[in-house]
Amino acid sequence: MPESFFGWVTFLLHQYGDVLLKGACVTLLLAIVGTLIGCVIGLVVGIIQTIPEDPKASAAKKALVKVTQLVLNAYVELFRGTPMIVQAMVVYYGAMSMFNIDMSPMFAGFLVVSINTGAYMAETVRGGIESIDPGQREAAVAIGMDHFQTMRCVILPQALRNIMPQIGNNLIINIKDTSVLNVISVTELYFASKSAAGVYYRYFEIFFITCVIYFIMTFTASRLLRWWEGKMDGPKDYQLVSFDPMQDPCGHFPVNVAGKKRKDGNY
Repeated sequence: MPESFFGWVTFLLHQYGDVLLKGACVTLLLAIVGTLIGCVIGLVVGIIQTIPEDPKASAAKKALVKVTQLVLNAYVELFRGTPMIVQAMVVYYGAMSMFNIDMSPMFAGFLVVSINTGAYMAETVRGGIESIDPGQREAAVAIGMDHFQTMRCVILPQALRNIMPQIGNNLIINIKDTSVLNVISVTELYFASKSAAGVYYRYFEIFFITCVIYFIMTFTASRLLRWWEGKMDGPKDYQLVSFDPMQDPCGHFPVNVAGKKRKDGNY
């Protein structure tokens, strides 16, 4: 048996590297899929929550919108106000106890991560929508757009860029918080680490490895999301035309860009 700390780390990686890798893959799968579904849920809930009151609408329509918003507000407050570990226990064991539904641990994990993320994303989307200048909404209404057309064509394209950092933040949180799903026997990274640690009782060494794996996943996700945000921003300067019509009305005289040599040899 190894005697040094790094000797044990090397030994445990050799013995349980495949197990930890599979656990990390399950963690990433749960986090990515749960975040994507949660974003869709949050987008829908956020749009419905921001429906303005229409004075011309019928009483039945007003009541329907109000009741829907109250139900969605209750959903948001409930899942933001309770820990994910408790939600996992309620969903997994409650489904069998109350409704006789025998769902798999993985399905329950996807469900819990998705609806939990959806609750947080709903508030993020609502904030992103409300951050857009009200004049743009008024202009859209003035040309005859309804609420959903205004959201799709005017507000959401701008709001989505504003909330991209929070979407990335939710992904990173989910990578870490999927560890609570071990209580319903989801074999993610923490579950795999706990099982491996119990064989030789080397908890410090195995969870040191686990900590490094979690950091690599979250750091990589953070860098990729930063890169994607930069791609969404586009270039810092734009060249809208490649010809100067003032020099040649026919538009065949190339503009000098960054000192590049023209075909005639001049700059």
